[in-house]
Amino acid sequence: MASPKAGLRFNVADLLYRPGARRRVQGSAPLDALRVVGSTVPAEADVSVGALLEWVNDGILATGKATAPYEAECRRCLATVGGEVTAPFQELFEPDSREGETYPLKGDQIDLGPLAREALLLELPLAPLCREDCQGLCPTCGADRNAGPCPCPAEDLDPRWATLDVLRNYTLPSDS
Repeated sequence: MASPKAGLRFNVADLLYRPGARRRVQGSAPLDALRVVGSTVPAEADVSVGALLEWVNDGILATGKATAPYEAECRRCLATVGGEVTAPFQELFEPDSREGETYPLKGDQIDLGPLAREALLLELPLAPLCREDCQGLCPTCGADRNAGPCPCPAEDLDPRWATLDVLRNYTLPSDS
């Protein structure tokens, strides 16, 4: 387990160049600027990471998950939504990392912070709902339809469809 000061950085000297060597690690630290559209991980919130680190031919393979609380606004009624997001990952750390493909193995240290950041950003909800049957806001008066019906009159019909509106109440004649 990492010390609080270490956060998401881990010493992997005991794994280097030992085929099949593996170790479980856990750590947590706040990661700033985790935001996608309207969903965000609060700046002061700890991101928790648990991973299995193992030596493979090219470097250290990290397999695990990152977890963090998130806050957002419901896409229909704008109520505050909160929860926990979990992002699985499996990534390679190499001494000569390739941009966009692997992460850097710096000496005998790896930093799971950038990996956790990218994994969580991909999992944050883009359009969260407070509940599946959320009725949203009235487009005319802005009243929350979840609290009850709004005082607005029924919707006006679109004049472009007036000719077809006649068919709404049309019933087929019976054959009798």
